[in-house]
Amino acid sequence: MSDWKTTMKLVEHLDAEGNIDEKGVRKLIRAVGEAVELADTLGCSEMIPFATSAVRSATNGEELLDLVEKETGVRLEVLSGADEARLTFLAVRRWYGWSAGRIINLDIGGGSLELSTGTDEEPDVAFSLDLGAGRLTHNWFDTDPPERKKVNILRDYIDAELAEPARILRASGSADLAVATSKTFRTLARLTGAAPSSAGPRVTRTLTAPGLRQLIAFISRMTAADRAELEGISSDRSHQIVAGALVAEASMRALGLEQLQICPWALREGVILRRIDKGLE
Repeated sequence: MSDWKTTMKLVEHLDAEGNIDEKGVRKLIRAVGEAVELADTLGCSEMIPFATSAVRSATNGEELLDLVEKETGVRLEVLSGADEARLTFLAVRRWYGWSAGRIINLDIGGGSLELSTGTDEEPDVAFSLDLGAGRLTHNWFDTDPPERKKVNILRDYIDAELAEPARILRASGSADLAVATSKTFRTLARLTGAAPSSAGPRVTRTLTAPGLRQLIAFISRMTAADRAELEGISSDRSHQIVAGALVAEASMRALGLEQLQICPWALREGVILRRIDKGLE
């Protein structure tokens, strides 16, 4: 069994025309190639290759997919934003079970924010917005730490983007359980006092709105290097955690949520579960 991962941050390689630049292209090809080699070494009989927001929004996305396939033999499937939200919701539902009632789930990736709610395994409502932590950092912040004025303008922008999706989500019904998935939310919870990953996946971890507001006031004045020294945050995410925290805080406020429970399962598990379900049909 292996849990190999490599950080891509492809949204940081989007140029002014919306293309993933040459460095990003080579990084993706190298990562897919390494995954193929590892799968062969471990004797995997099947790969489930997929791409998300950065490739989905890239102007040269199709060209990129063709090049990756030519170089590695792997054709990446680009998930739609709605499918990304639905598959993540499936993982959350399977983790908490039917007794959780209506679930609302928030997931912050590098390129996008997914929002979903429902009482079944398929959400009633699912949104994907270009409010990922990496994308916003790349597009909005050009100083370290970010300028206070830029932080405030970004807050207003996030609020505006969330207004209509949040209205529709709230109209779907009150959630019995509010959940968050993704590394960004796990990091935010850890920075506000949640148990470390070493405590295991079944430990209850929560993120509260007051704790998040206090955290933003603290980390938004720090450099990325200083944030990387905090317990619970990796150096490869320290530069984008401010934008991620702003999205998390705005989402909770727009949806009227005071607390989120952190689910250890997310998109990857949702993709695997859906594949298992199809195999059993």
